[in-house]
Amino acid sequence: MLSEQVVSDFFLCSLGSGIFVTPALVAMGTGSLGGSLFLWAFGGIIATCGLLVWLQLGLSLPLITTDDGVTRAVPRSGGEKNYLEFIYYSNTRKRPKHLVKCMYGISFVLVGNLSGNAIAFGIYVMSAAGYTENPPKGPVIGLAVMALTLTVVLHMISRRSGIYLNNAFALGKVLLLLALIVMGFMQAAGYDFHGKPKTTSGFETQVSFSPGSSNVPSISDSLLYVVYAYSGFEQPFYVLTEVRTPRKIFPRYTLIAMSLVIVLFVLVNAAYFCAVAQSDPALAIQRNMATVFFSRLFPDAEVAQRVMAGFIAASIFGNLLVMTYTASRVKQEIAKEGILPWSMLLAKSHRTVLAWWQSRGYGKRDTLEQSPMGALLLHLGTSVLLIAVTAMLKPSIAYSVLVTLYSYVIIVLNGFFTSAGLLYLKLNKQGRDWSNPNFNPPYGAVYAGIYFLTCGFMLFAALGKPEDSSPFSSAQSGIQWYLLPAIGLSVPLWGVLWYGGLRLKMWWIDRELVVERVPRVDPDESPRNPHDNTERQYVMTSEDISSNWVVPQRRLHGM
Repeated sequence: MLSEQVVSDFFLCSLGSGIFVTPALVAMGTGSLGGSLFLWAFGGIIATCGLLVWLQLGLSLPLITTDDGVTRAVPRSGGEKNYLEFIYYSNTRKRPKHLVKCMYGISFVLVGNLSGNAIAFGIYVMSAAGYTENPPKGPVIGLAVMALTLTVVLHMISRRSGIYLNNAFALGKVLLLLALIVMGFMQAAGYDFHGKPKTTSGFETQVSFSPGSSNVPSISDSLLYVVYAYSGFEQPFYVLTEVRTPRKIFPRYTLIAMSLVIVLFVLVNAAYFCAVAQSDPALAIQRNMATVFFSRLFPDAEVAQRVMAGFIAASIFGNLLVMTYTASRVKQEIAKEGILPWSMLLAKSHRTVLAWWQSRGYGKRDTLEQSPMGALLLHLGTSVLLIAVTAMLKPSIAYSVLVTLYSYVIIVLNGFFTSAGLLYLKLNKQGRDWSNPNFNPPYGAVYAGIYFLTCGFMLFAALGKPEDSSPFSSAQSGIQWYLLPAIGLSVPLWGVLWYGGLRLKMWWIDRELVVERVPRVDPDESPRNPHDNTERQYVMTSEDISSNWVVPQRRLHGM
């Protein structure tokens, strides 16, 4: 993976349905234009702090002893799975061996997918087909399942082609956002699109923060949706093994990409409000900022909405494509720990369909290209399961439910424990080999502290009841306000229950689960500047894995 691929993956993961749909919810939740724009800028700062937390951990973990006897940091795919295991589990301490793996692994396997974005894809395709209001539930669900299946099939056919499609979608998404920005500011400058008049009065200082919302749960939920829109920064870390010279590429290009995303998101939201008033009743009805924006901009509202819906559907499909690629790699890493049924089958990579076809003599390209077939099917199964669980809800409500659940578990809970762990490493370096991390920015602990406090605020503020006028209240959303926070906070307990079942199986069969992972680590041999005398970075090229149920040591000693 090259530097431009890191940037394109970053864009694809960040530019999903969030920037097109959630601005409406954020605007209603904050109650003011100024408050909404402030949250989008503040959310960008929070996401940057999160990125710096992931950079510090991702480029410094795990620690592997190479053939020369030196312990080095060798980046591995899996993202926060590796960080949480290093922080909260130690072979030298009496802690449950598989507990952290189960708590993270089961949570990610079940919730770590974009079923919500698949529902959004179905909604927008139906909107492009003419169902601009309340699209029928059945076709939306069918399109969502079709999109998820198609992304999995594409990655099974060819890994390389999937990467090329990712790059194309990333470019298309940026162009789409730039078009929205240009049209919004043209409207503000007085250009006549023959639609509704401009709504720039909301930008005036005396009214931009009026009336505003003082309801903390409503503001917290609004911030949660903003952070969800920015959440793509974790995704490239899920495939870190596939990145060439990550210590050189990642800090520079991920921070560049994050800066561009923040600028685009703030400008797009400002452009929206040039054509859509913050109090526009259509926002409460459709809960879809981009669609309302086009309906206010052009005289033939239906045609404009349908064209825009088609572009957004394509953008969301690109987001599904790349996040299927990254999430399946994490689920493959989880399977390698032996805690899932048929773990070794799910952990294997197999030759792609295109590579197999070329190996039969129909092509000259690399016939060793592989894809995690089992993990891809696992990802598809859990994604469809979540869609089925929410199938009784209206599509717009199902989208909100799935996005909120994903945000609580994958973004906020994982962010809370990961940033807390980094703070622990910063303040207590003894015995954890954290004295010389590969990436150590100035004020690294400050970034971790900011992200930790923000995630903690979103976790617990959402347990308060939103006011009745909030889009997150029971009356507006159609579901009880406490239900989603309670489910989100309970998800790690699913892993505890799974761990209990694993321990019960060990007791029942009188065996222990022993997994050995032996990575092959080599110096990176990619071309570099001849005047560069620094030590070559080490990368993981392959890994041997064995999973066995063995007789416990206590019984061996007792014989």
